[in-house]
Amino acid sequence: MPHDHADHLSPSGHPYRPDDDVPLSYWQAMEIAVRELLVEKGEVTAEEIARQIDAMDARSPADGAAVVARAWTDPAFKARLLKDASAASREMGYDIGALKLIAVENTASVHNVVVCTLCSCYPRNLLGLPPDWYKSRAYRSRVVKAPRAVLREFGVELPQDVTIRVHDSTADMRYIVLPERPAGTEALDAGAMAALVTRDSMIGTGLPRTPT
Repeated sequence: MPHDHADHLSPSGHPYRPDDDVPLSYWQAMEIAVRELLVEKGEVTAEEIARQIDAMDARSPADGAAVVARAWTDPAFKARLLKDASAASREMGYDIGALKLIAVENTASVHNVVVCTLCSCYPRNLLGLPPDWYKSRAYRSRVVKAPRAVLREFGVELPQDVTIRVHDSTADMRYIVLPERPAGTEALDAGAMAALVTRDSMIGTGLPRTPT
């Protein structure tokens, strides 16, 4: 009889994780077929595909943190970021592609939080891979209905007079939160400021670190 190992530990001490050796989905099979056809026709090489995958895997929240830190320290750049986040990110050398990226600013009276209610659309070009909870059905459904309660579960307790705005990402439009600049950072340079920016603060489910 099948046994549920979900609460068991592996010999290494890590939680048991079931094998993902399952039949390919239609879209996975289609991706493989198109990729192999492009290589066969000479449109792209396997090495070029591998390099692009490596470049995508190298993306991390540190990229987004650098953008936020510059916005905190450069008012003119901040204005450009809020007007066109895609162009402003490209200005710093980040490959945004054709993606429409929108930056939403947290203030003393407004707190923004990002979700993708349909799947897991996420600004990977700046933040890397999304966390598992961002893709979960629980987060995708609950943050729209009860954002204040969800934020509280993340440890973010906001005053009742702060307006919470939930932004729903789409396949061609993503959001990044520009967190409110922490107090006591006037003497910090952009590098030190970037160290205060967390991944969750750019999603809206967290706040920046405070300077020590």
